[in-house]
Order: sequence, then C-alpha cells, then structure tokens
Amino acid sequence: MASPHPEAPSGRSGGSALARGINALFALCGYIAGLILAVMAGSVFLSVIMRFTGSQAFEGLDELPRFLFVWLVAFGGAAAMHLNEHTVLDYFVKKLAHRPRALVEAAVHGAMIAVFLYLLKLSFTLVPNAALQTSPGLELRLDYVFMAVPVGAVLILIPLVRRFLEALAEVIWPKHS
Repeated sequence: MASPHPEAPSGRSGGSALARGINALFALCGYIAGLILAVMAGSVFLSVIMRFTGSQAFEGLDELPRFLFVWLVAFGGAAAMHLNEHTVLDYFVKKLAHRPRALVEAAVHGAMIAVFLYLLKLSFTLVPNAALQTSPGLELRLDYVFMAVPVGAVLILIPLVRRFLEALAEVIWPKHS
C-alpha cells in the first residue's frame, strides 16, 4: 500500500464545508464497499452451502457476486484513491529529489486522469447499449451493472484531480528545495 500523502484528508472536523463534505462522501463510499463485500461473501457462502447440500440454488445467485464486484471496484477504488491507500509502485520515485518527484507524480496523475476521462467517455456508449440486455439468472437490466464504470470514474477523478494540482503546484512553487 502507498504511504499516506502528507496532505491526505484526515478525519478531523476542521477544514471547509466542501472538504468535510468530500471526506463524508468518500467515507460513505468505503462503507458501501464494505457492505457490497459482505453481500458478495454471503451470497458465495450460501451458494456453496446449497451446492454442498444438493439443494436447488436460487435463480441468479451465481450472478450476484459478479455484478456486485464491479460496484465494489468503483466504490472501494474511490475510497482508496481518496485516502491515498491504493497500490503504488513508487520505490524509484521516492529516490528522486523533491521537484523531480513532484514532476513524475504530476505526470502519472495526469495520465491517470486521461484514462478515467476516456473511460467516462466510453461509458456514454457502454451504458445505453447495456440497457438493451438482461442477465439470464436475475433478469436484471445490465445498465445497472455497467453504470459502475461512469460512477467509479467520476468518484476516482475527484481525488485524482486534487492530487494532480497539488503535484503541479509543487513543481511550479516547491515548498522544499
């Protein structure tokens, strides 16, 4: 896991109303991800028990964890990005001096922003097309599943843009020499 960013949001009640609102939003994302994980585990456990006992499984029980996993990635990824607790390979970046490190971080965050903006753009085609399909077991319209792509992209872009601007500010006006 990445080490927490020096300006990573804290749980303190200080700061602007906007900052507190954003912190509350991403705390909610973390709780939703935990709930989704619990429902996934429960449905997999129930499915295994039903197969072990030879009982007839509920229709669509096997689909539920797959569909929920997409939403788990959206909400869990957003919460991890906000707290700067996502997986990072930064060994060599940490070896750089302050200003080059900020430049690399700005470039990486800029590239990530481009990827998530592209995902957001693609979702304008993906989600409406998925509305034309239903899952065989749950008979759920698949746009409800694929809606996780734009929701997750927007939620991840919020802390990503903030980190990009912080890194860019460090390149232009470094606090350290």
